Amino acid sequence: MRIVTTLPSATETVAALGLEPVGVSHECDYPPSAASAPAVTSSRIDASGSSGEIDHQVLETSDTEDGVYDVDVETLAELDPDVIVTQGMCDVCAVDVAIIEDAADRIEADPEIVPTDPHSVDDVLADLERIGRAVGREERARKVRRDLESRLDAVRERTTDIAAENRPRVAIFDWTDPVMIAGHWTADLVDWAGGEYGLAEAGERSRPREWDAIRAYDPEVVVVAPCGFDLEQTARNRTDLTERDGWDELTAVQEGRVWAMDGDHYLNRPGPRLVETLEALAPIVQPDRFDGPDPAIAVPFDDLETLGSETDRDDDARVEAASRAEVDSSP
Repeated sequence: MRIVTTLPSATETVAALGLEPVGVSHECDYPPSAASAPAVTSSRIDASGSSGEIDHQVLETSDTEDGVYDVDVETLAELDPDVIVTQGMCDVCAVDVAIIEDAADRIEADPEIVPTDPHSVDDVLADLERIGRAVGREERARKVRRDLESRLDAVRERTTDIAAENRPRVAIFDWTDPVMIAGHWTADLVDWAGGEYGLAEAGERSRPREWDAIRAYDPEVVVVAPCGFDLEQTARNRTDLTERDGWDELTAVQEGRVWAMDGDHYLNRPGPRLVETLEALAPIVQPDRFDGPDPAIAVPFDDLETLGSETDRDDDARVEAASRAEVDSSP
């Protein structure tokens, strides 16, 4: 079966079912083999900019007829897909199902289009089984779901007895300029990790929040996990928060309970690795009950200063090298 996926979480889900897509999105990078598949999408956004610059680009591009993403119809036609797994959750995060439907109408193949629209962990697991049925791996999907639920239960069983007064107030940022509080499945993950998530209800979409409201909430634990940012890019944008009025007065900052998480690969990808997100979040929220987290997933926020400095030096070195090359190549 020839499967095309148009967002990273769909690629990861298909891989968990033991299959490899013949085509993916321009953002698909896990498993690593996915990056070698032909990309059927592209973005009009320069994702290497600052969080504020990216937000400005998104707002400008969203108002145009072309939108944020483009589909390579010619490549899609060459791939001759039987199934296209796409999404209808967020037209900023990935190409929208409507755009895929339009592209599919313009090729000779007649693929089944399987849209996903998860807003909770249960939705993600249900999508896993639905995709499994569409690609002929229904039994494999049920087994993968059972394994994932077993790991979720292993965390929940260790936090279910925690009294409300021992559950710290948690804030998770999935953008830093403007500040946005992570929604969708995040409230469930925080609850299962042993925390209180008072800034968003379970299933609520991520959206910008007033900084004064966050200061009033005064989180005891903060996790910074911008959508699409790995730890290095988060490091480059850390001053979006540290230079805000009242940042140093937050209880989480004063008590050294601020963390950075790879939001691109974990918190913001509604696929099988949300389980790893919970396993990393639990020791951040309840360090007396869990070991960790895996430093490849999350690190103390203060460590970003060193990481950011190293990244800045690397960027400066690349600029200097490019300048020297330009001079050397001048007539």
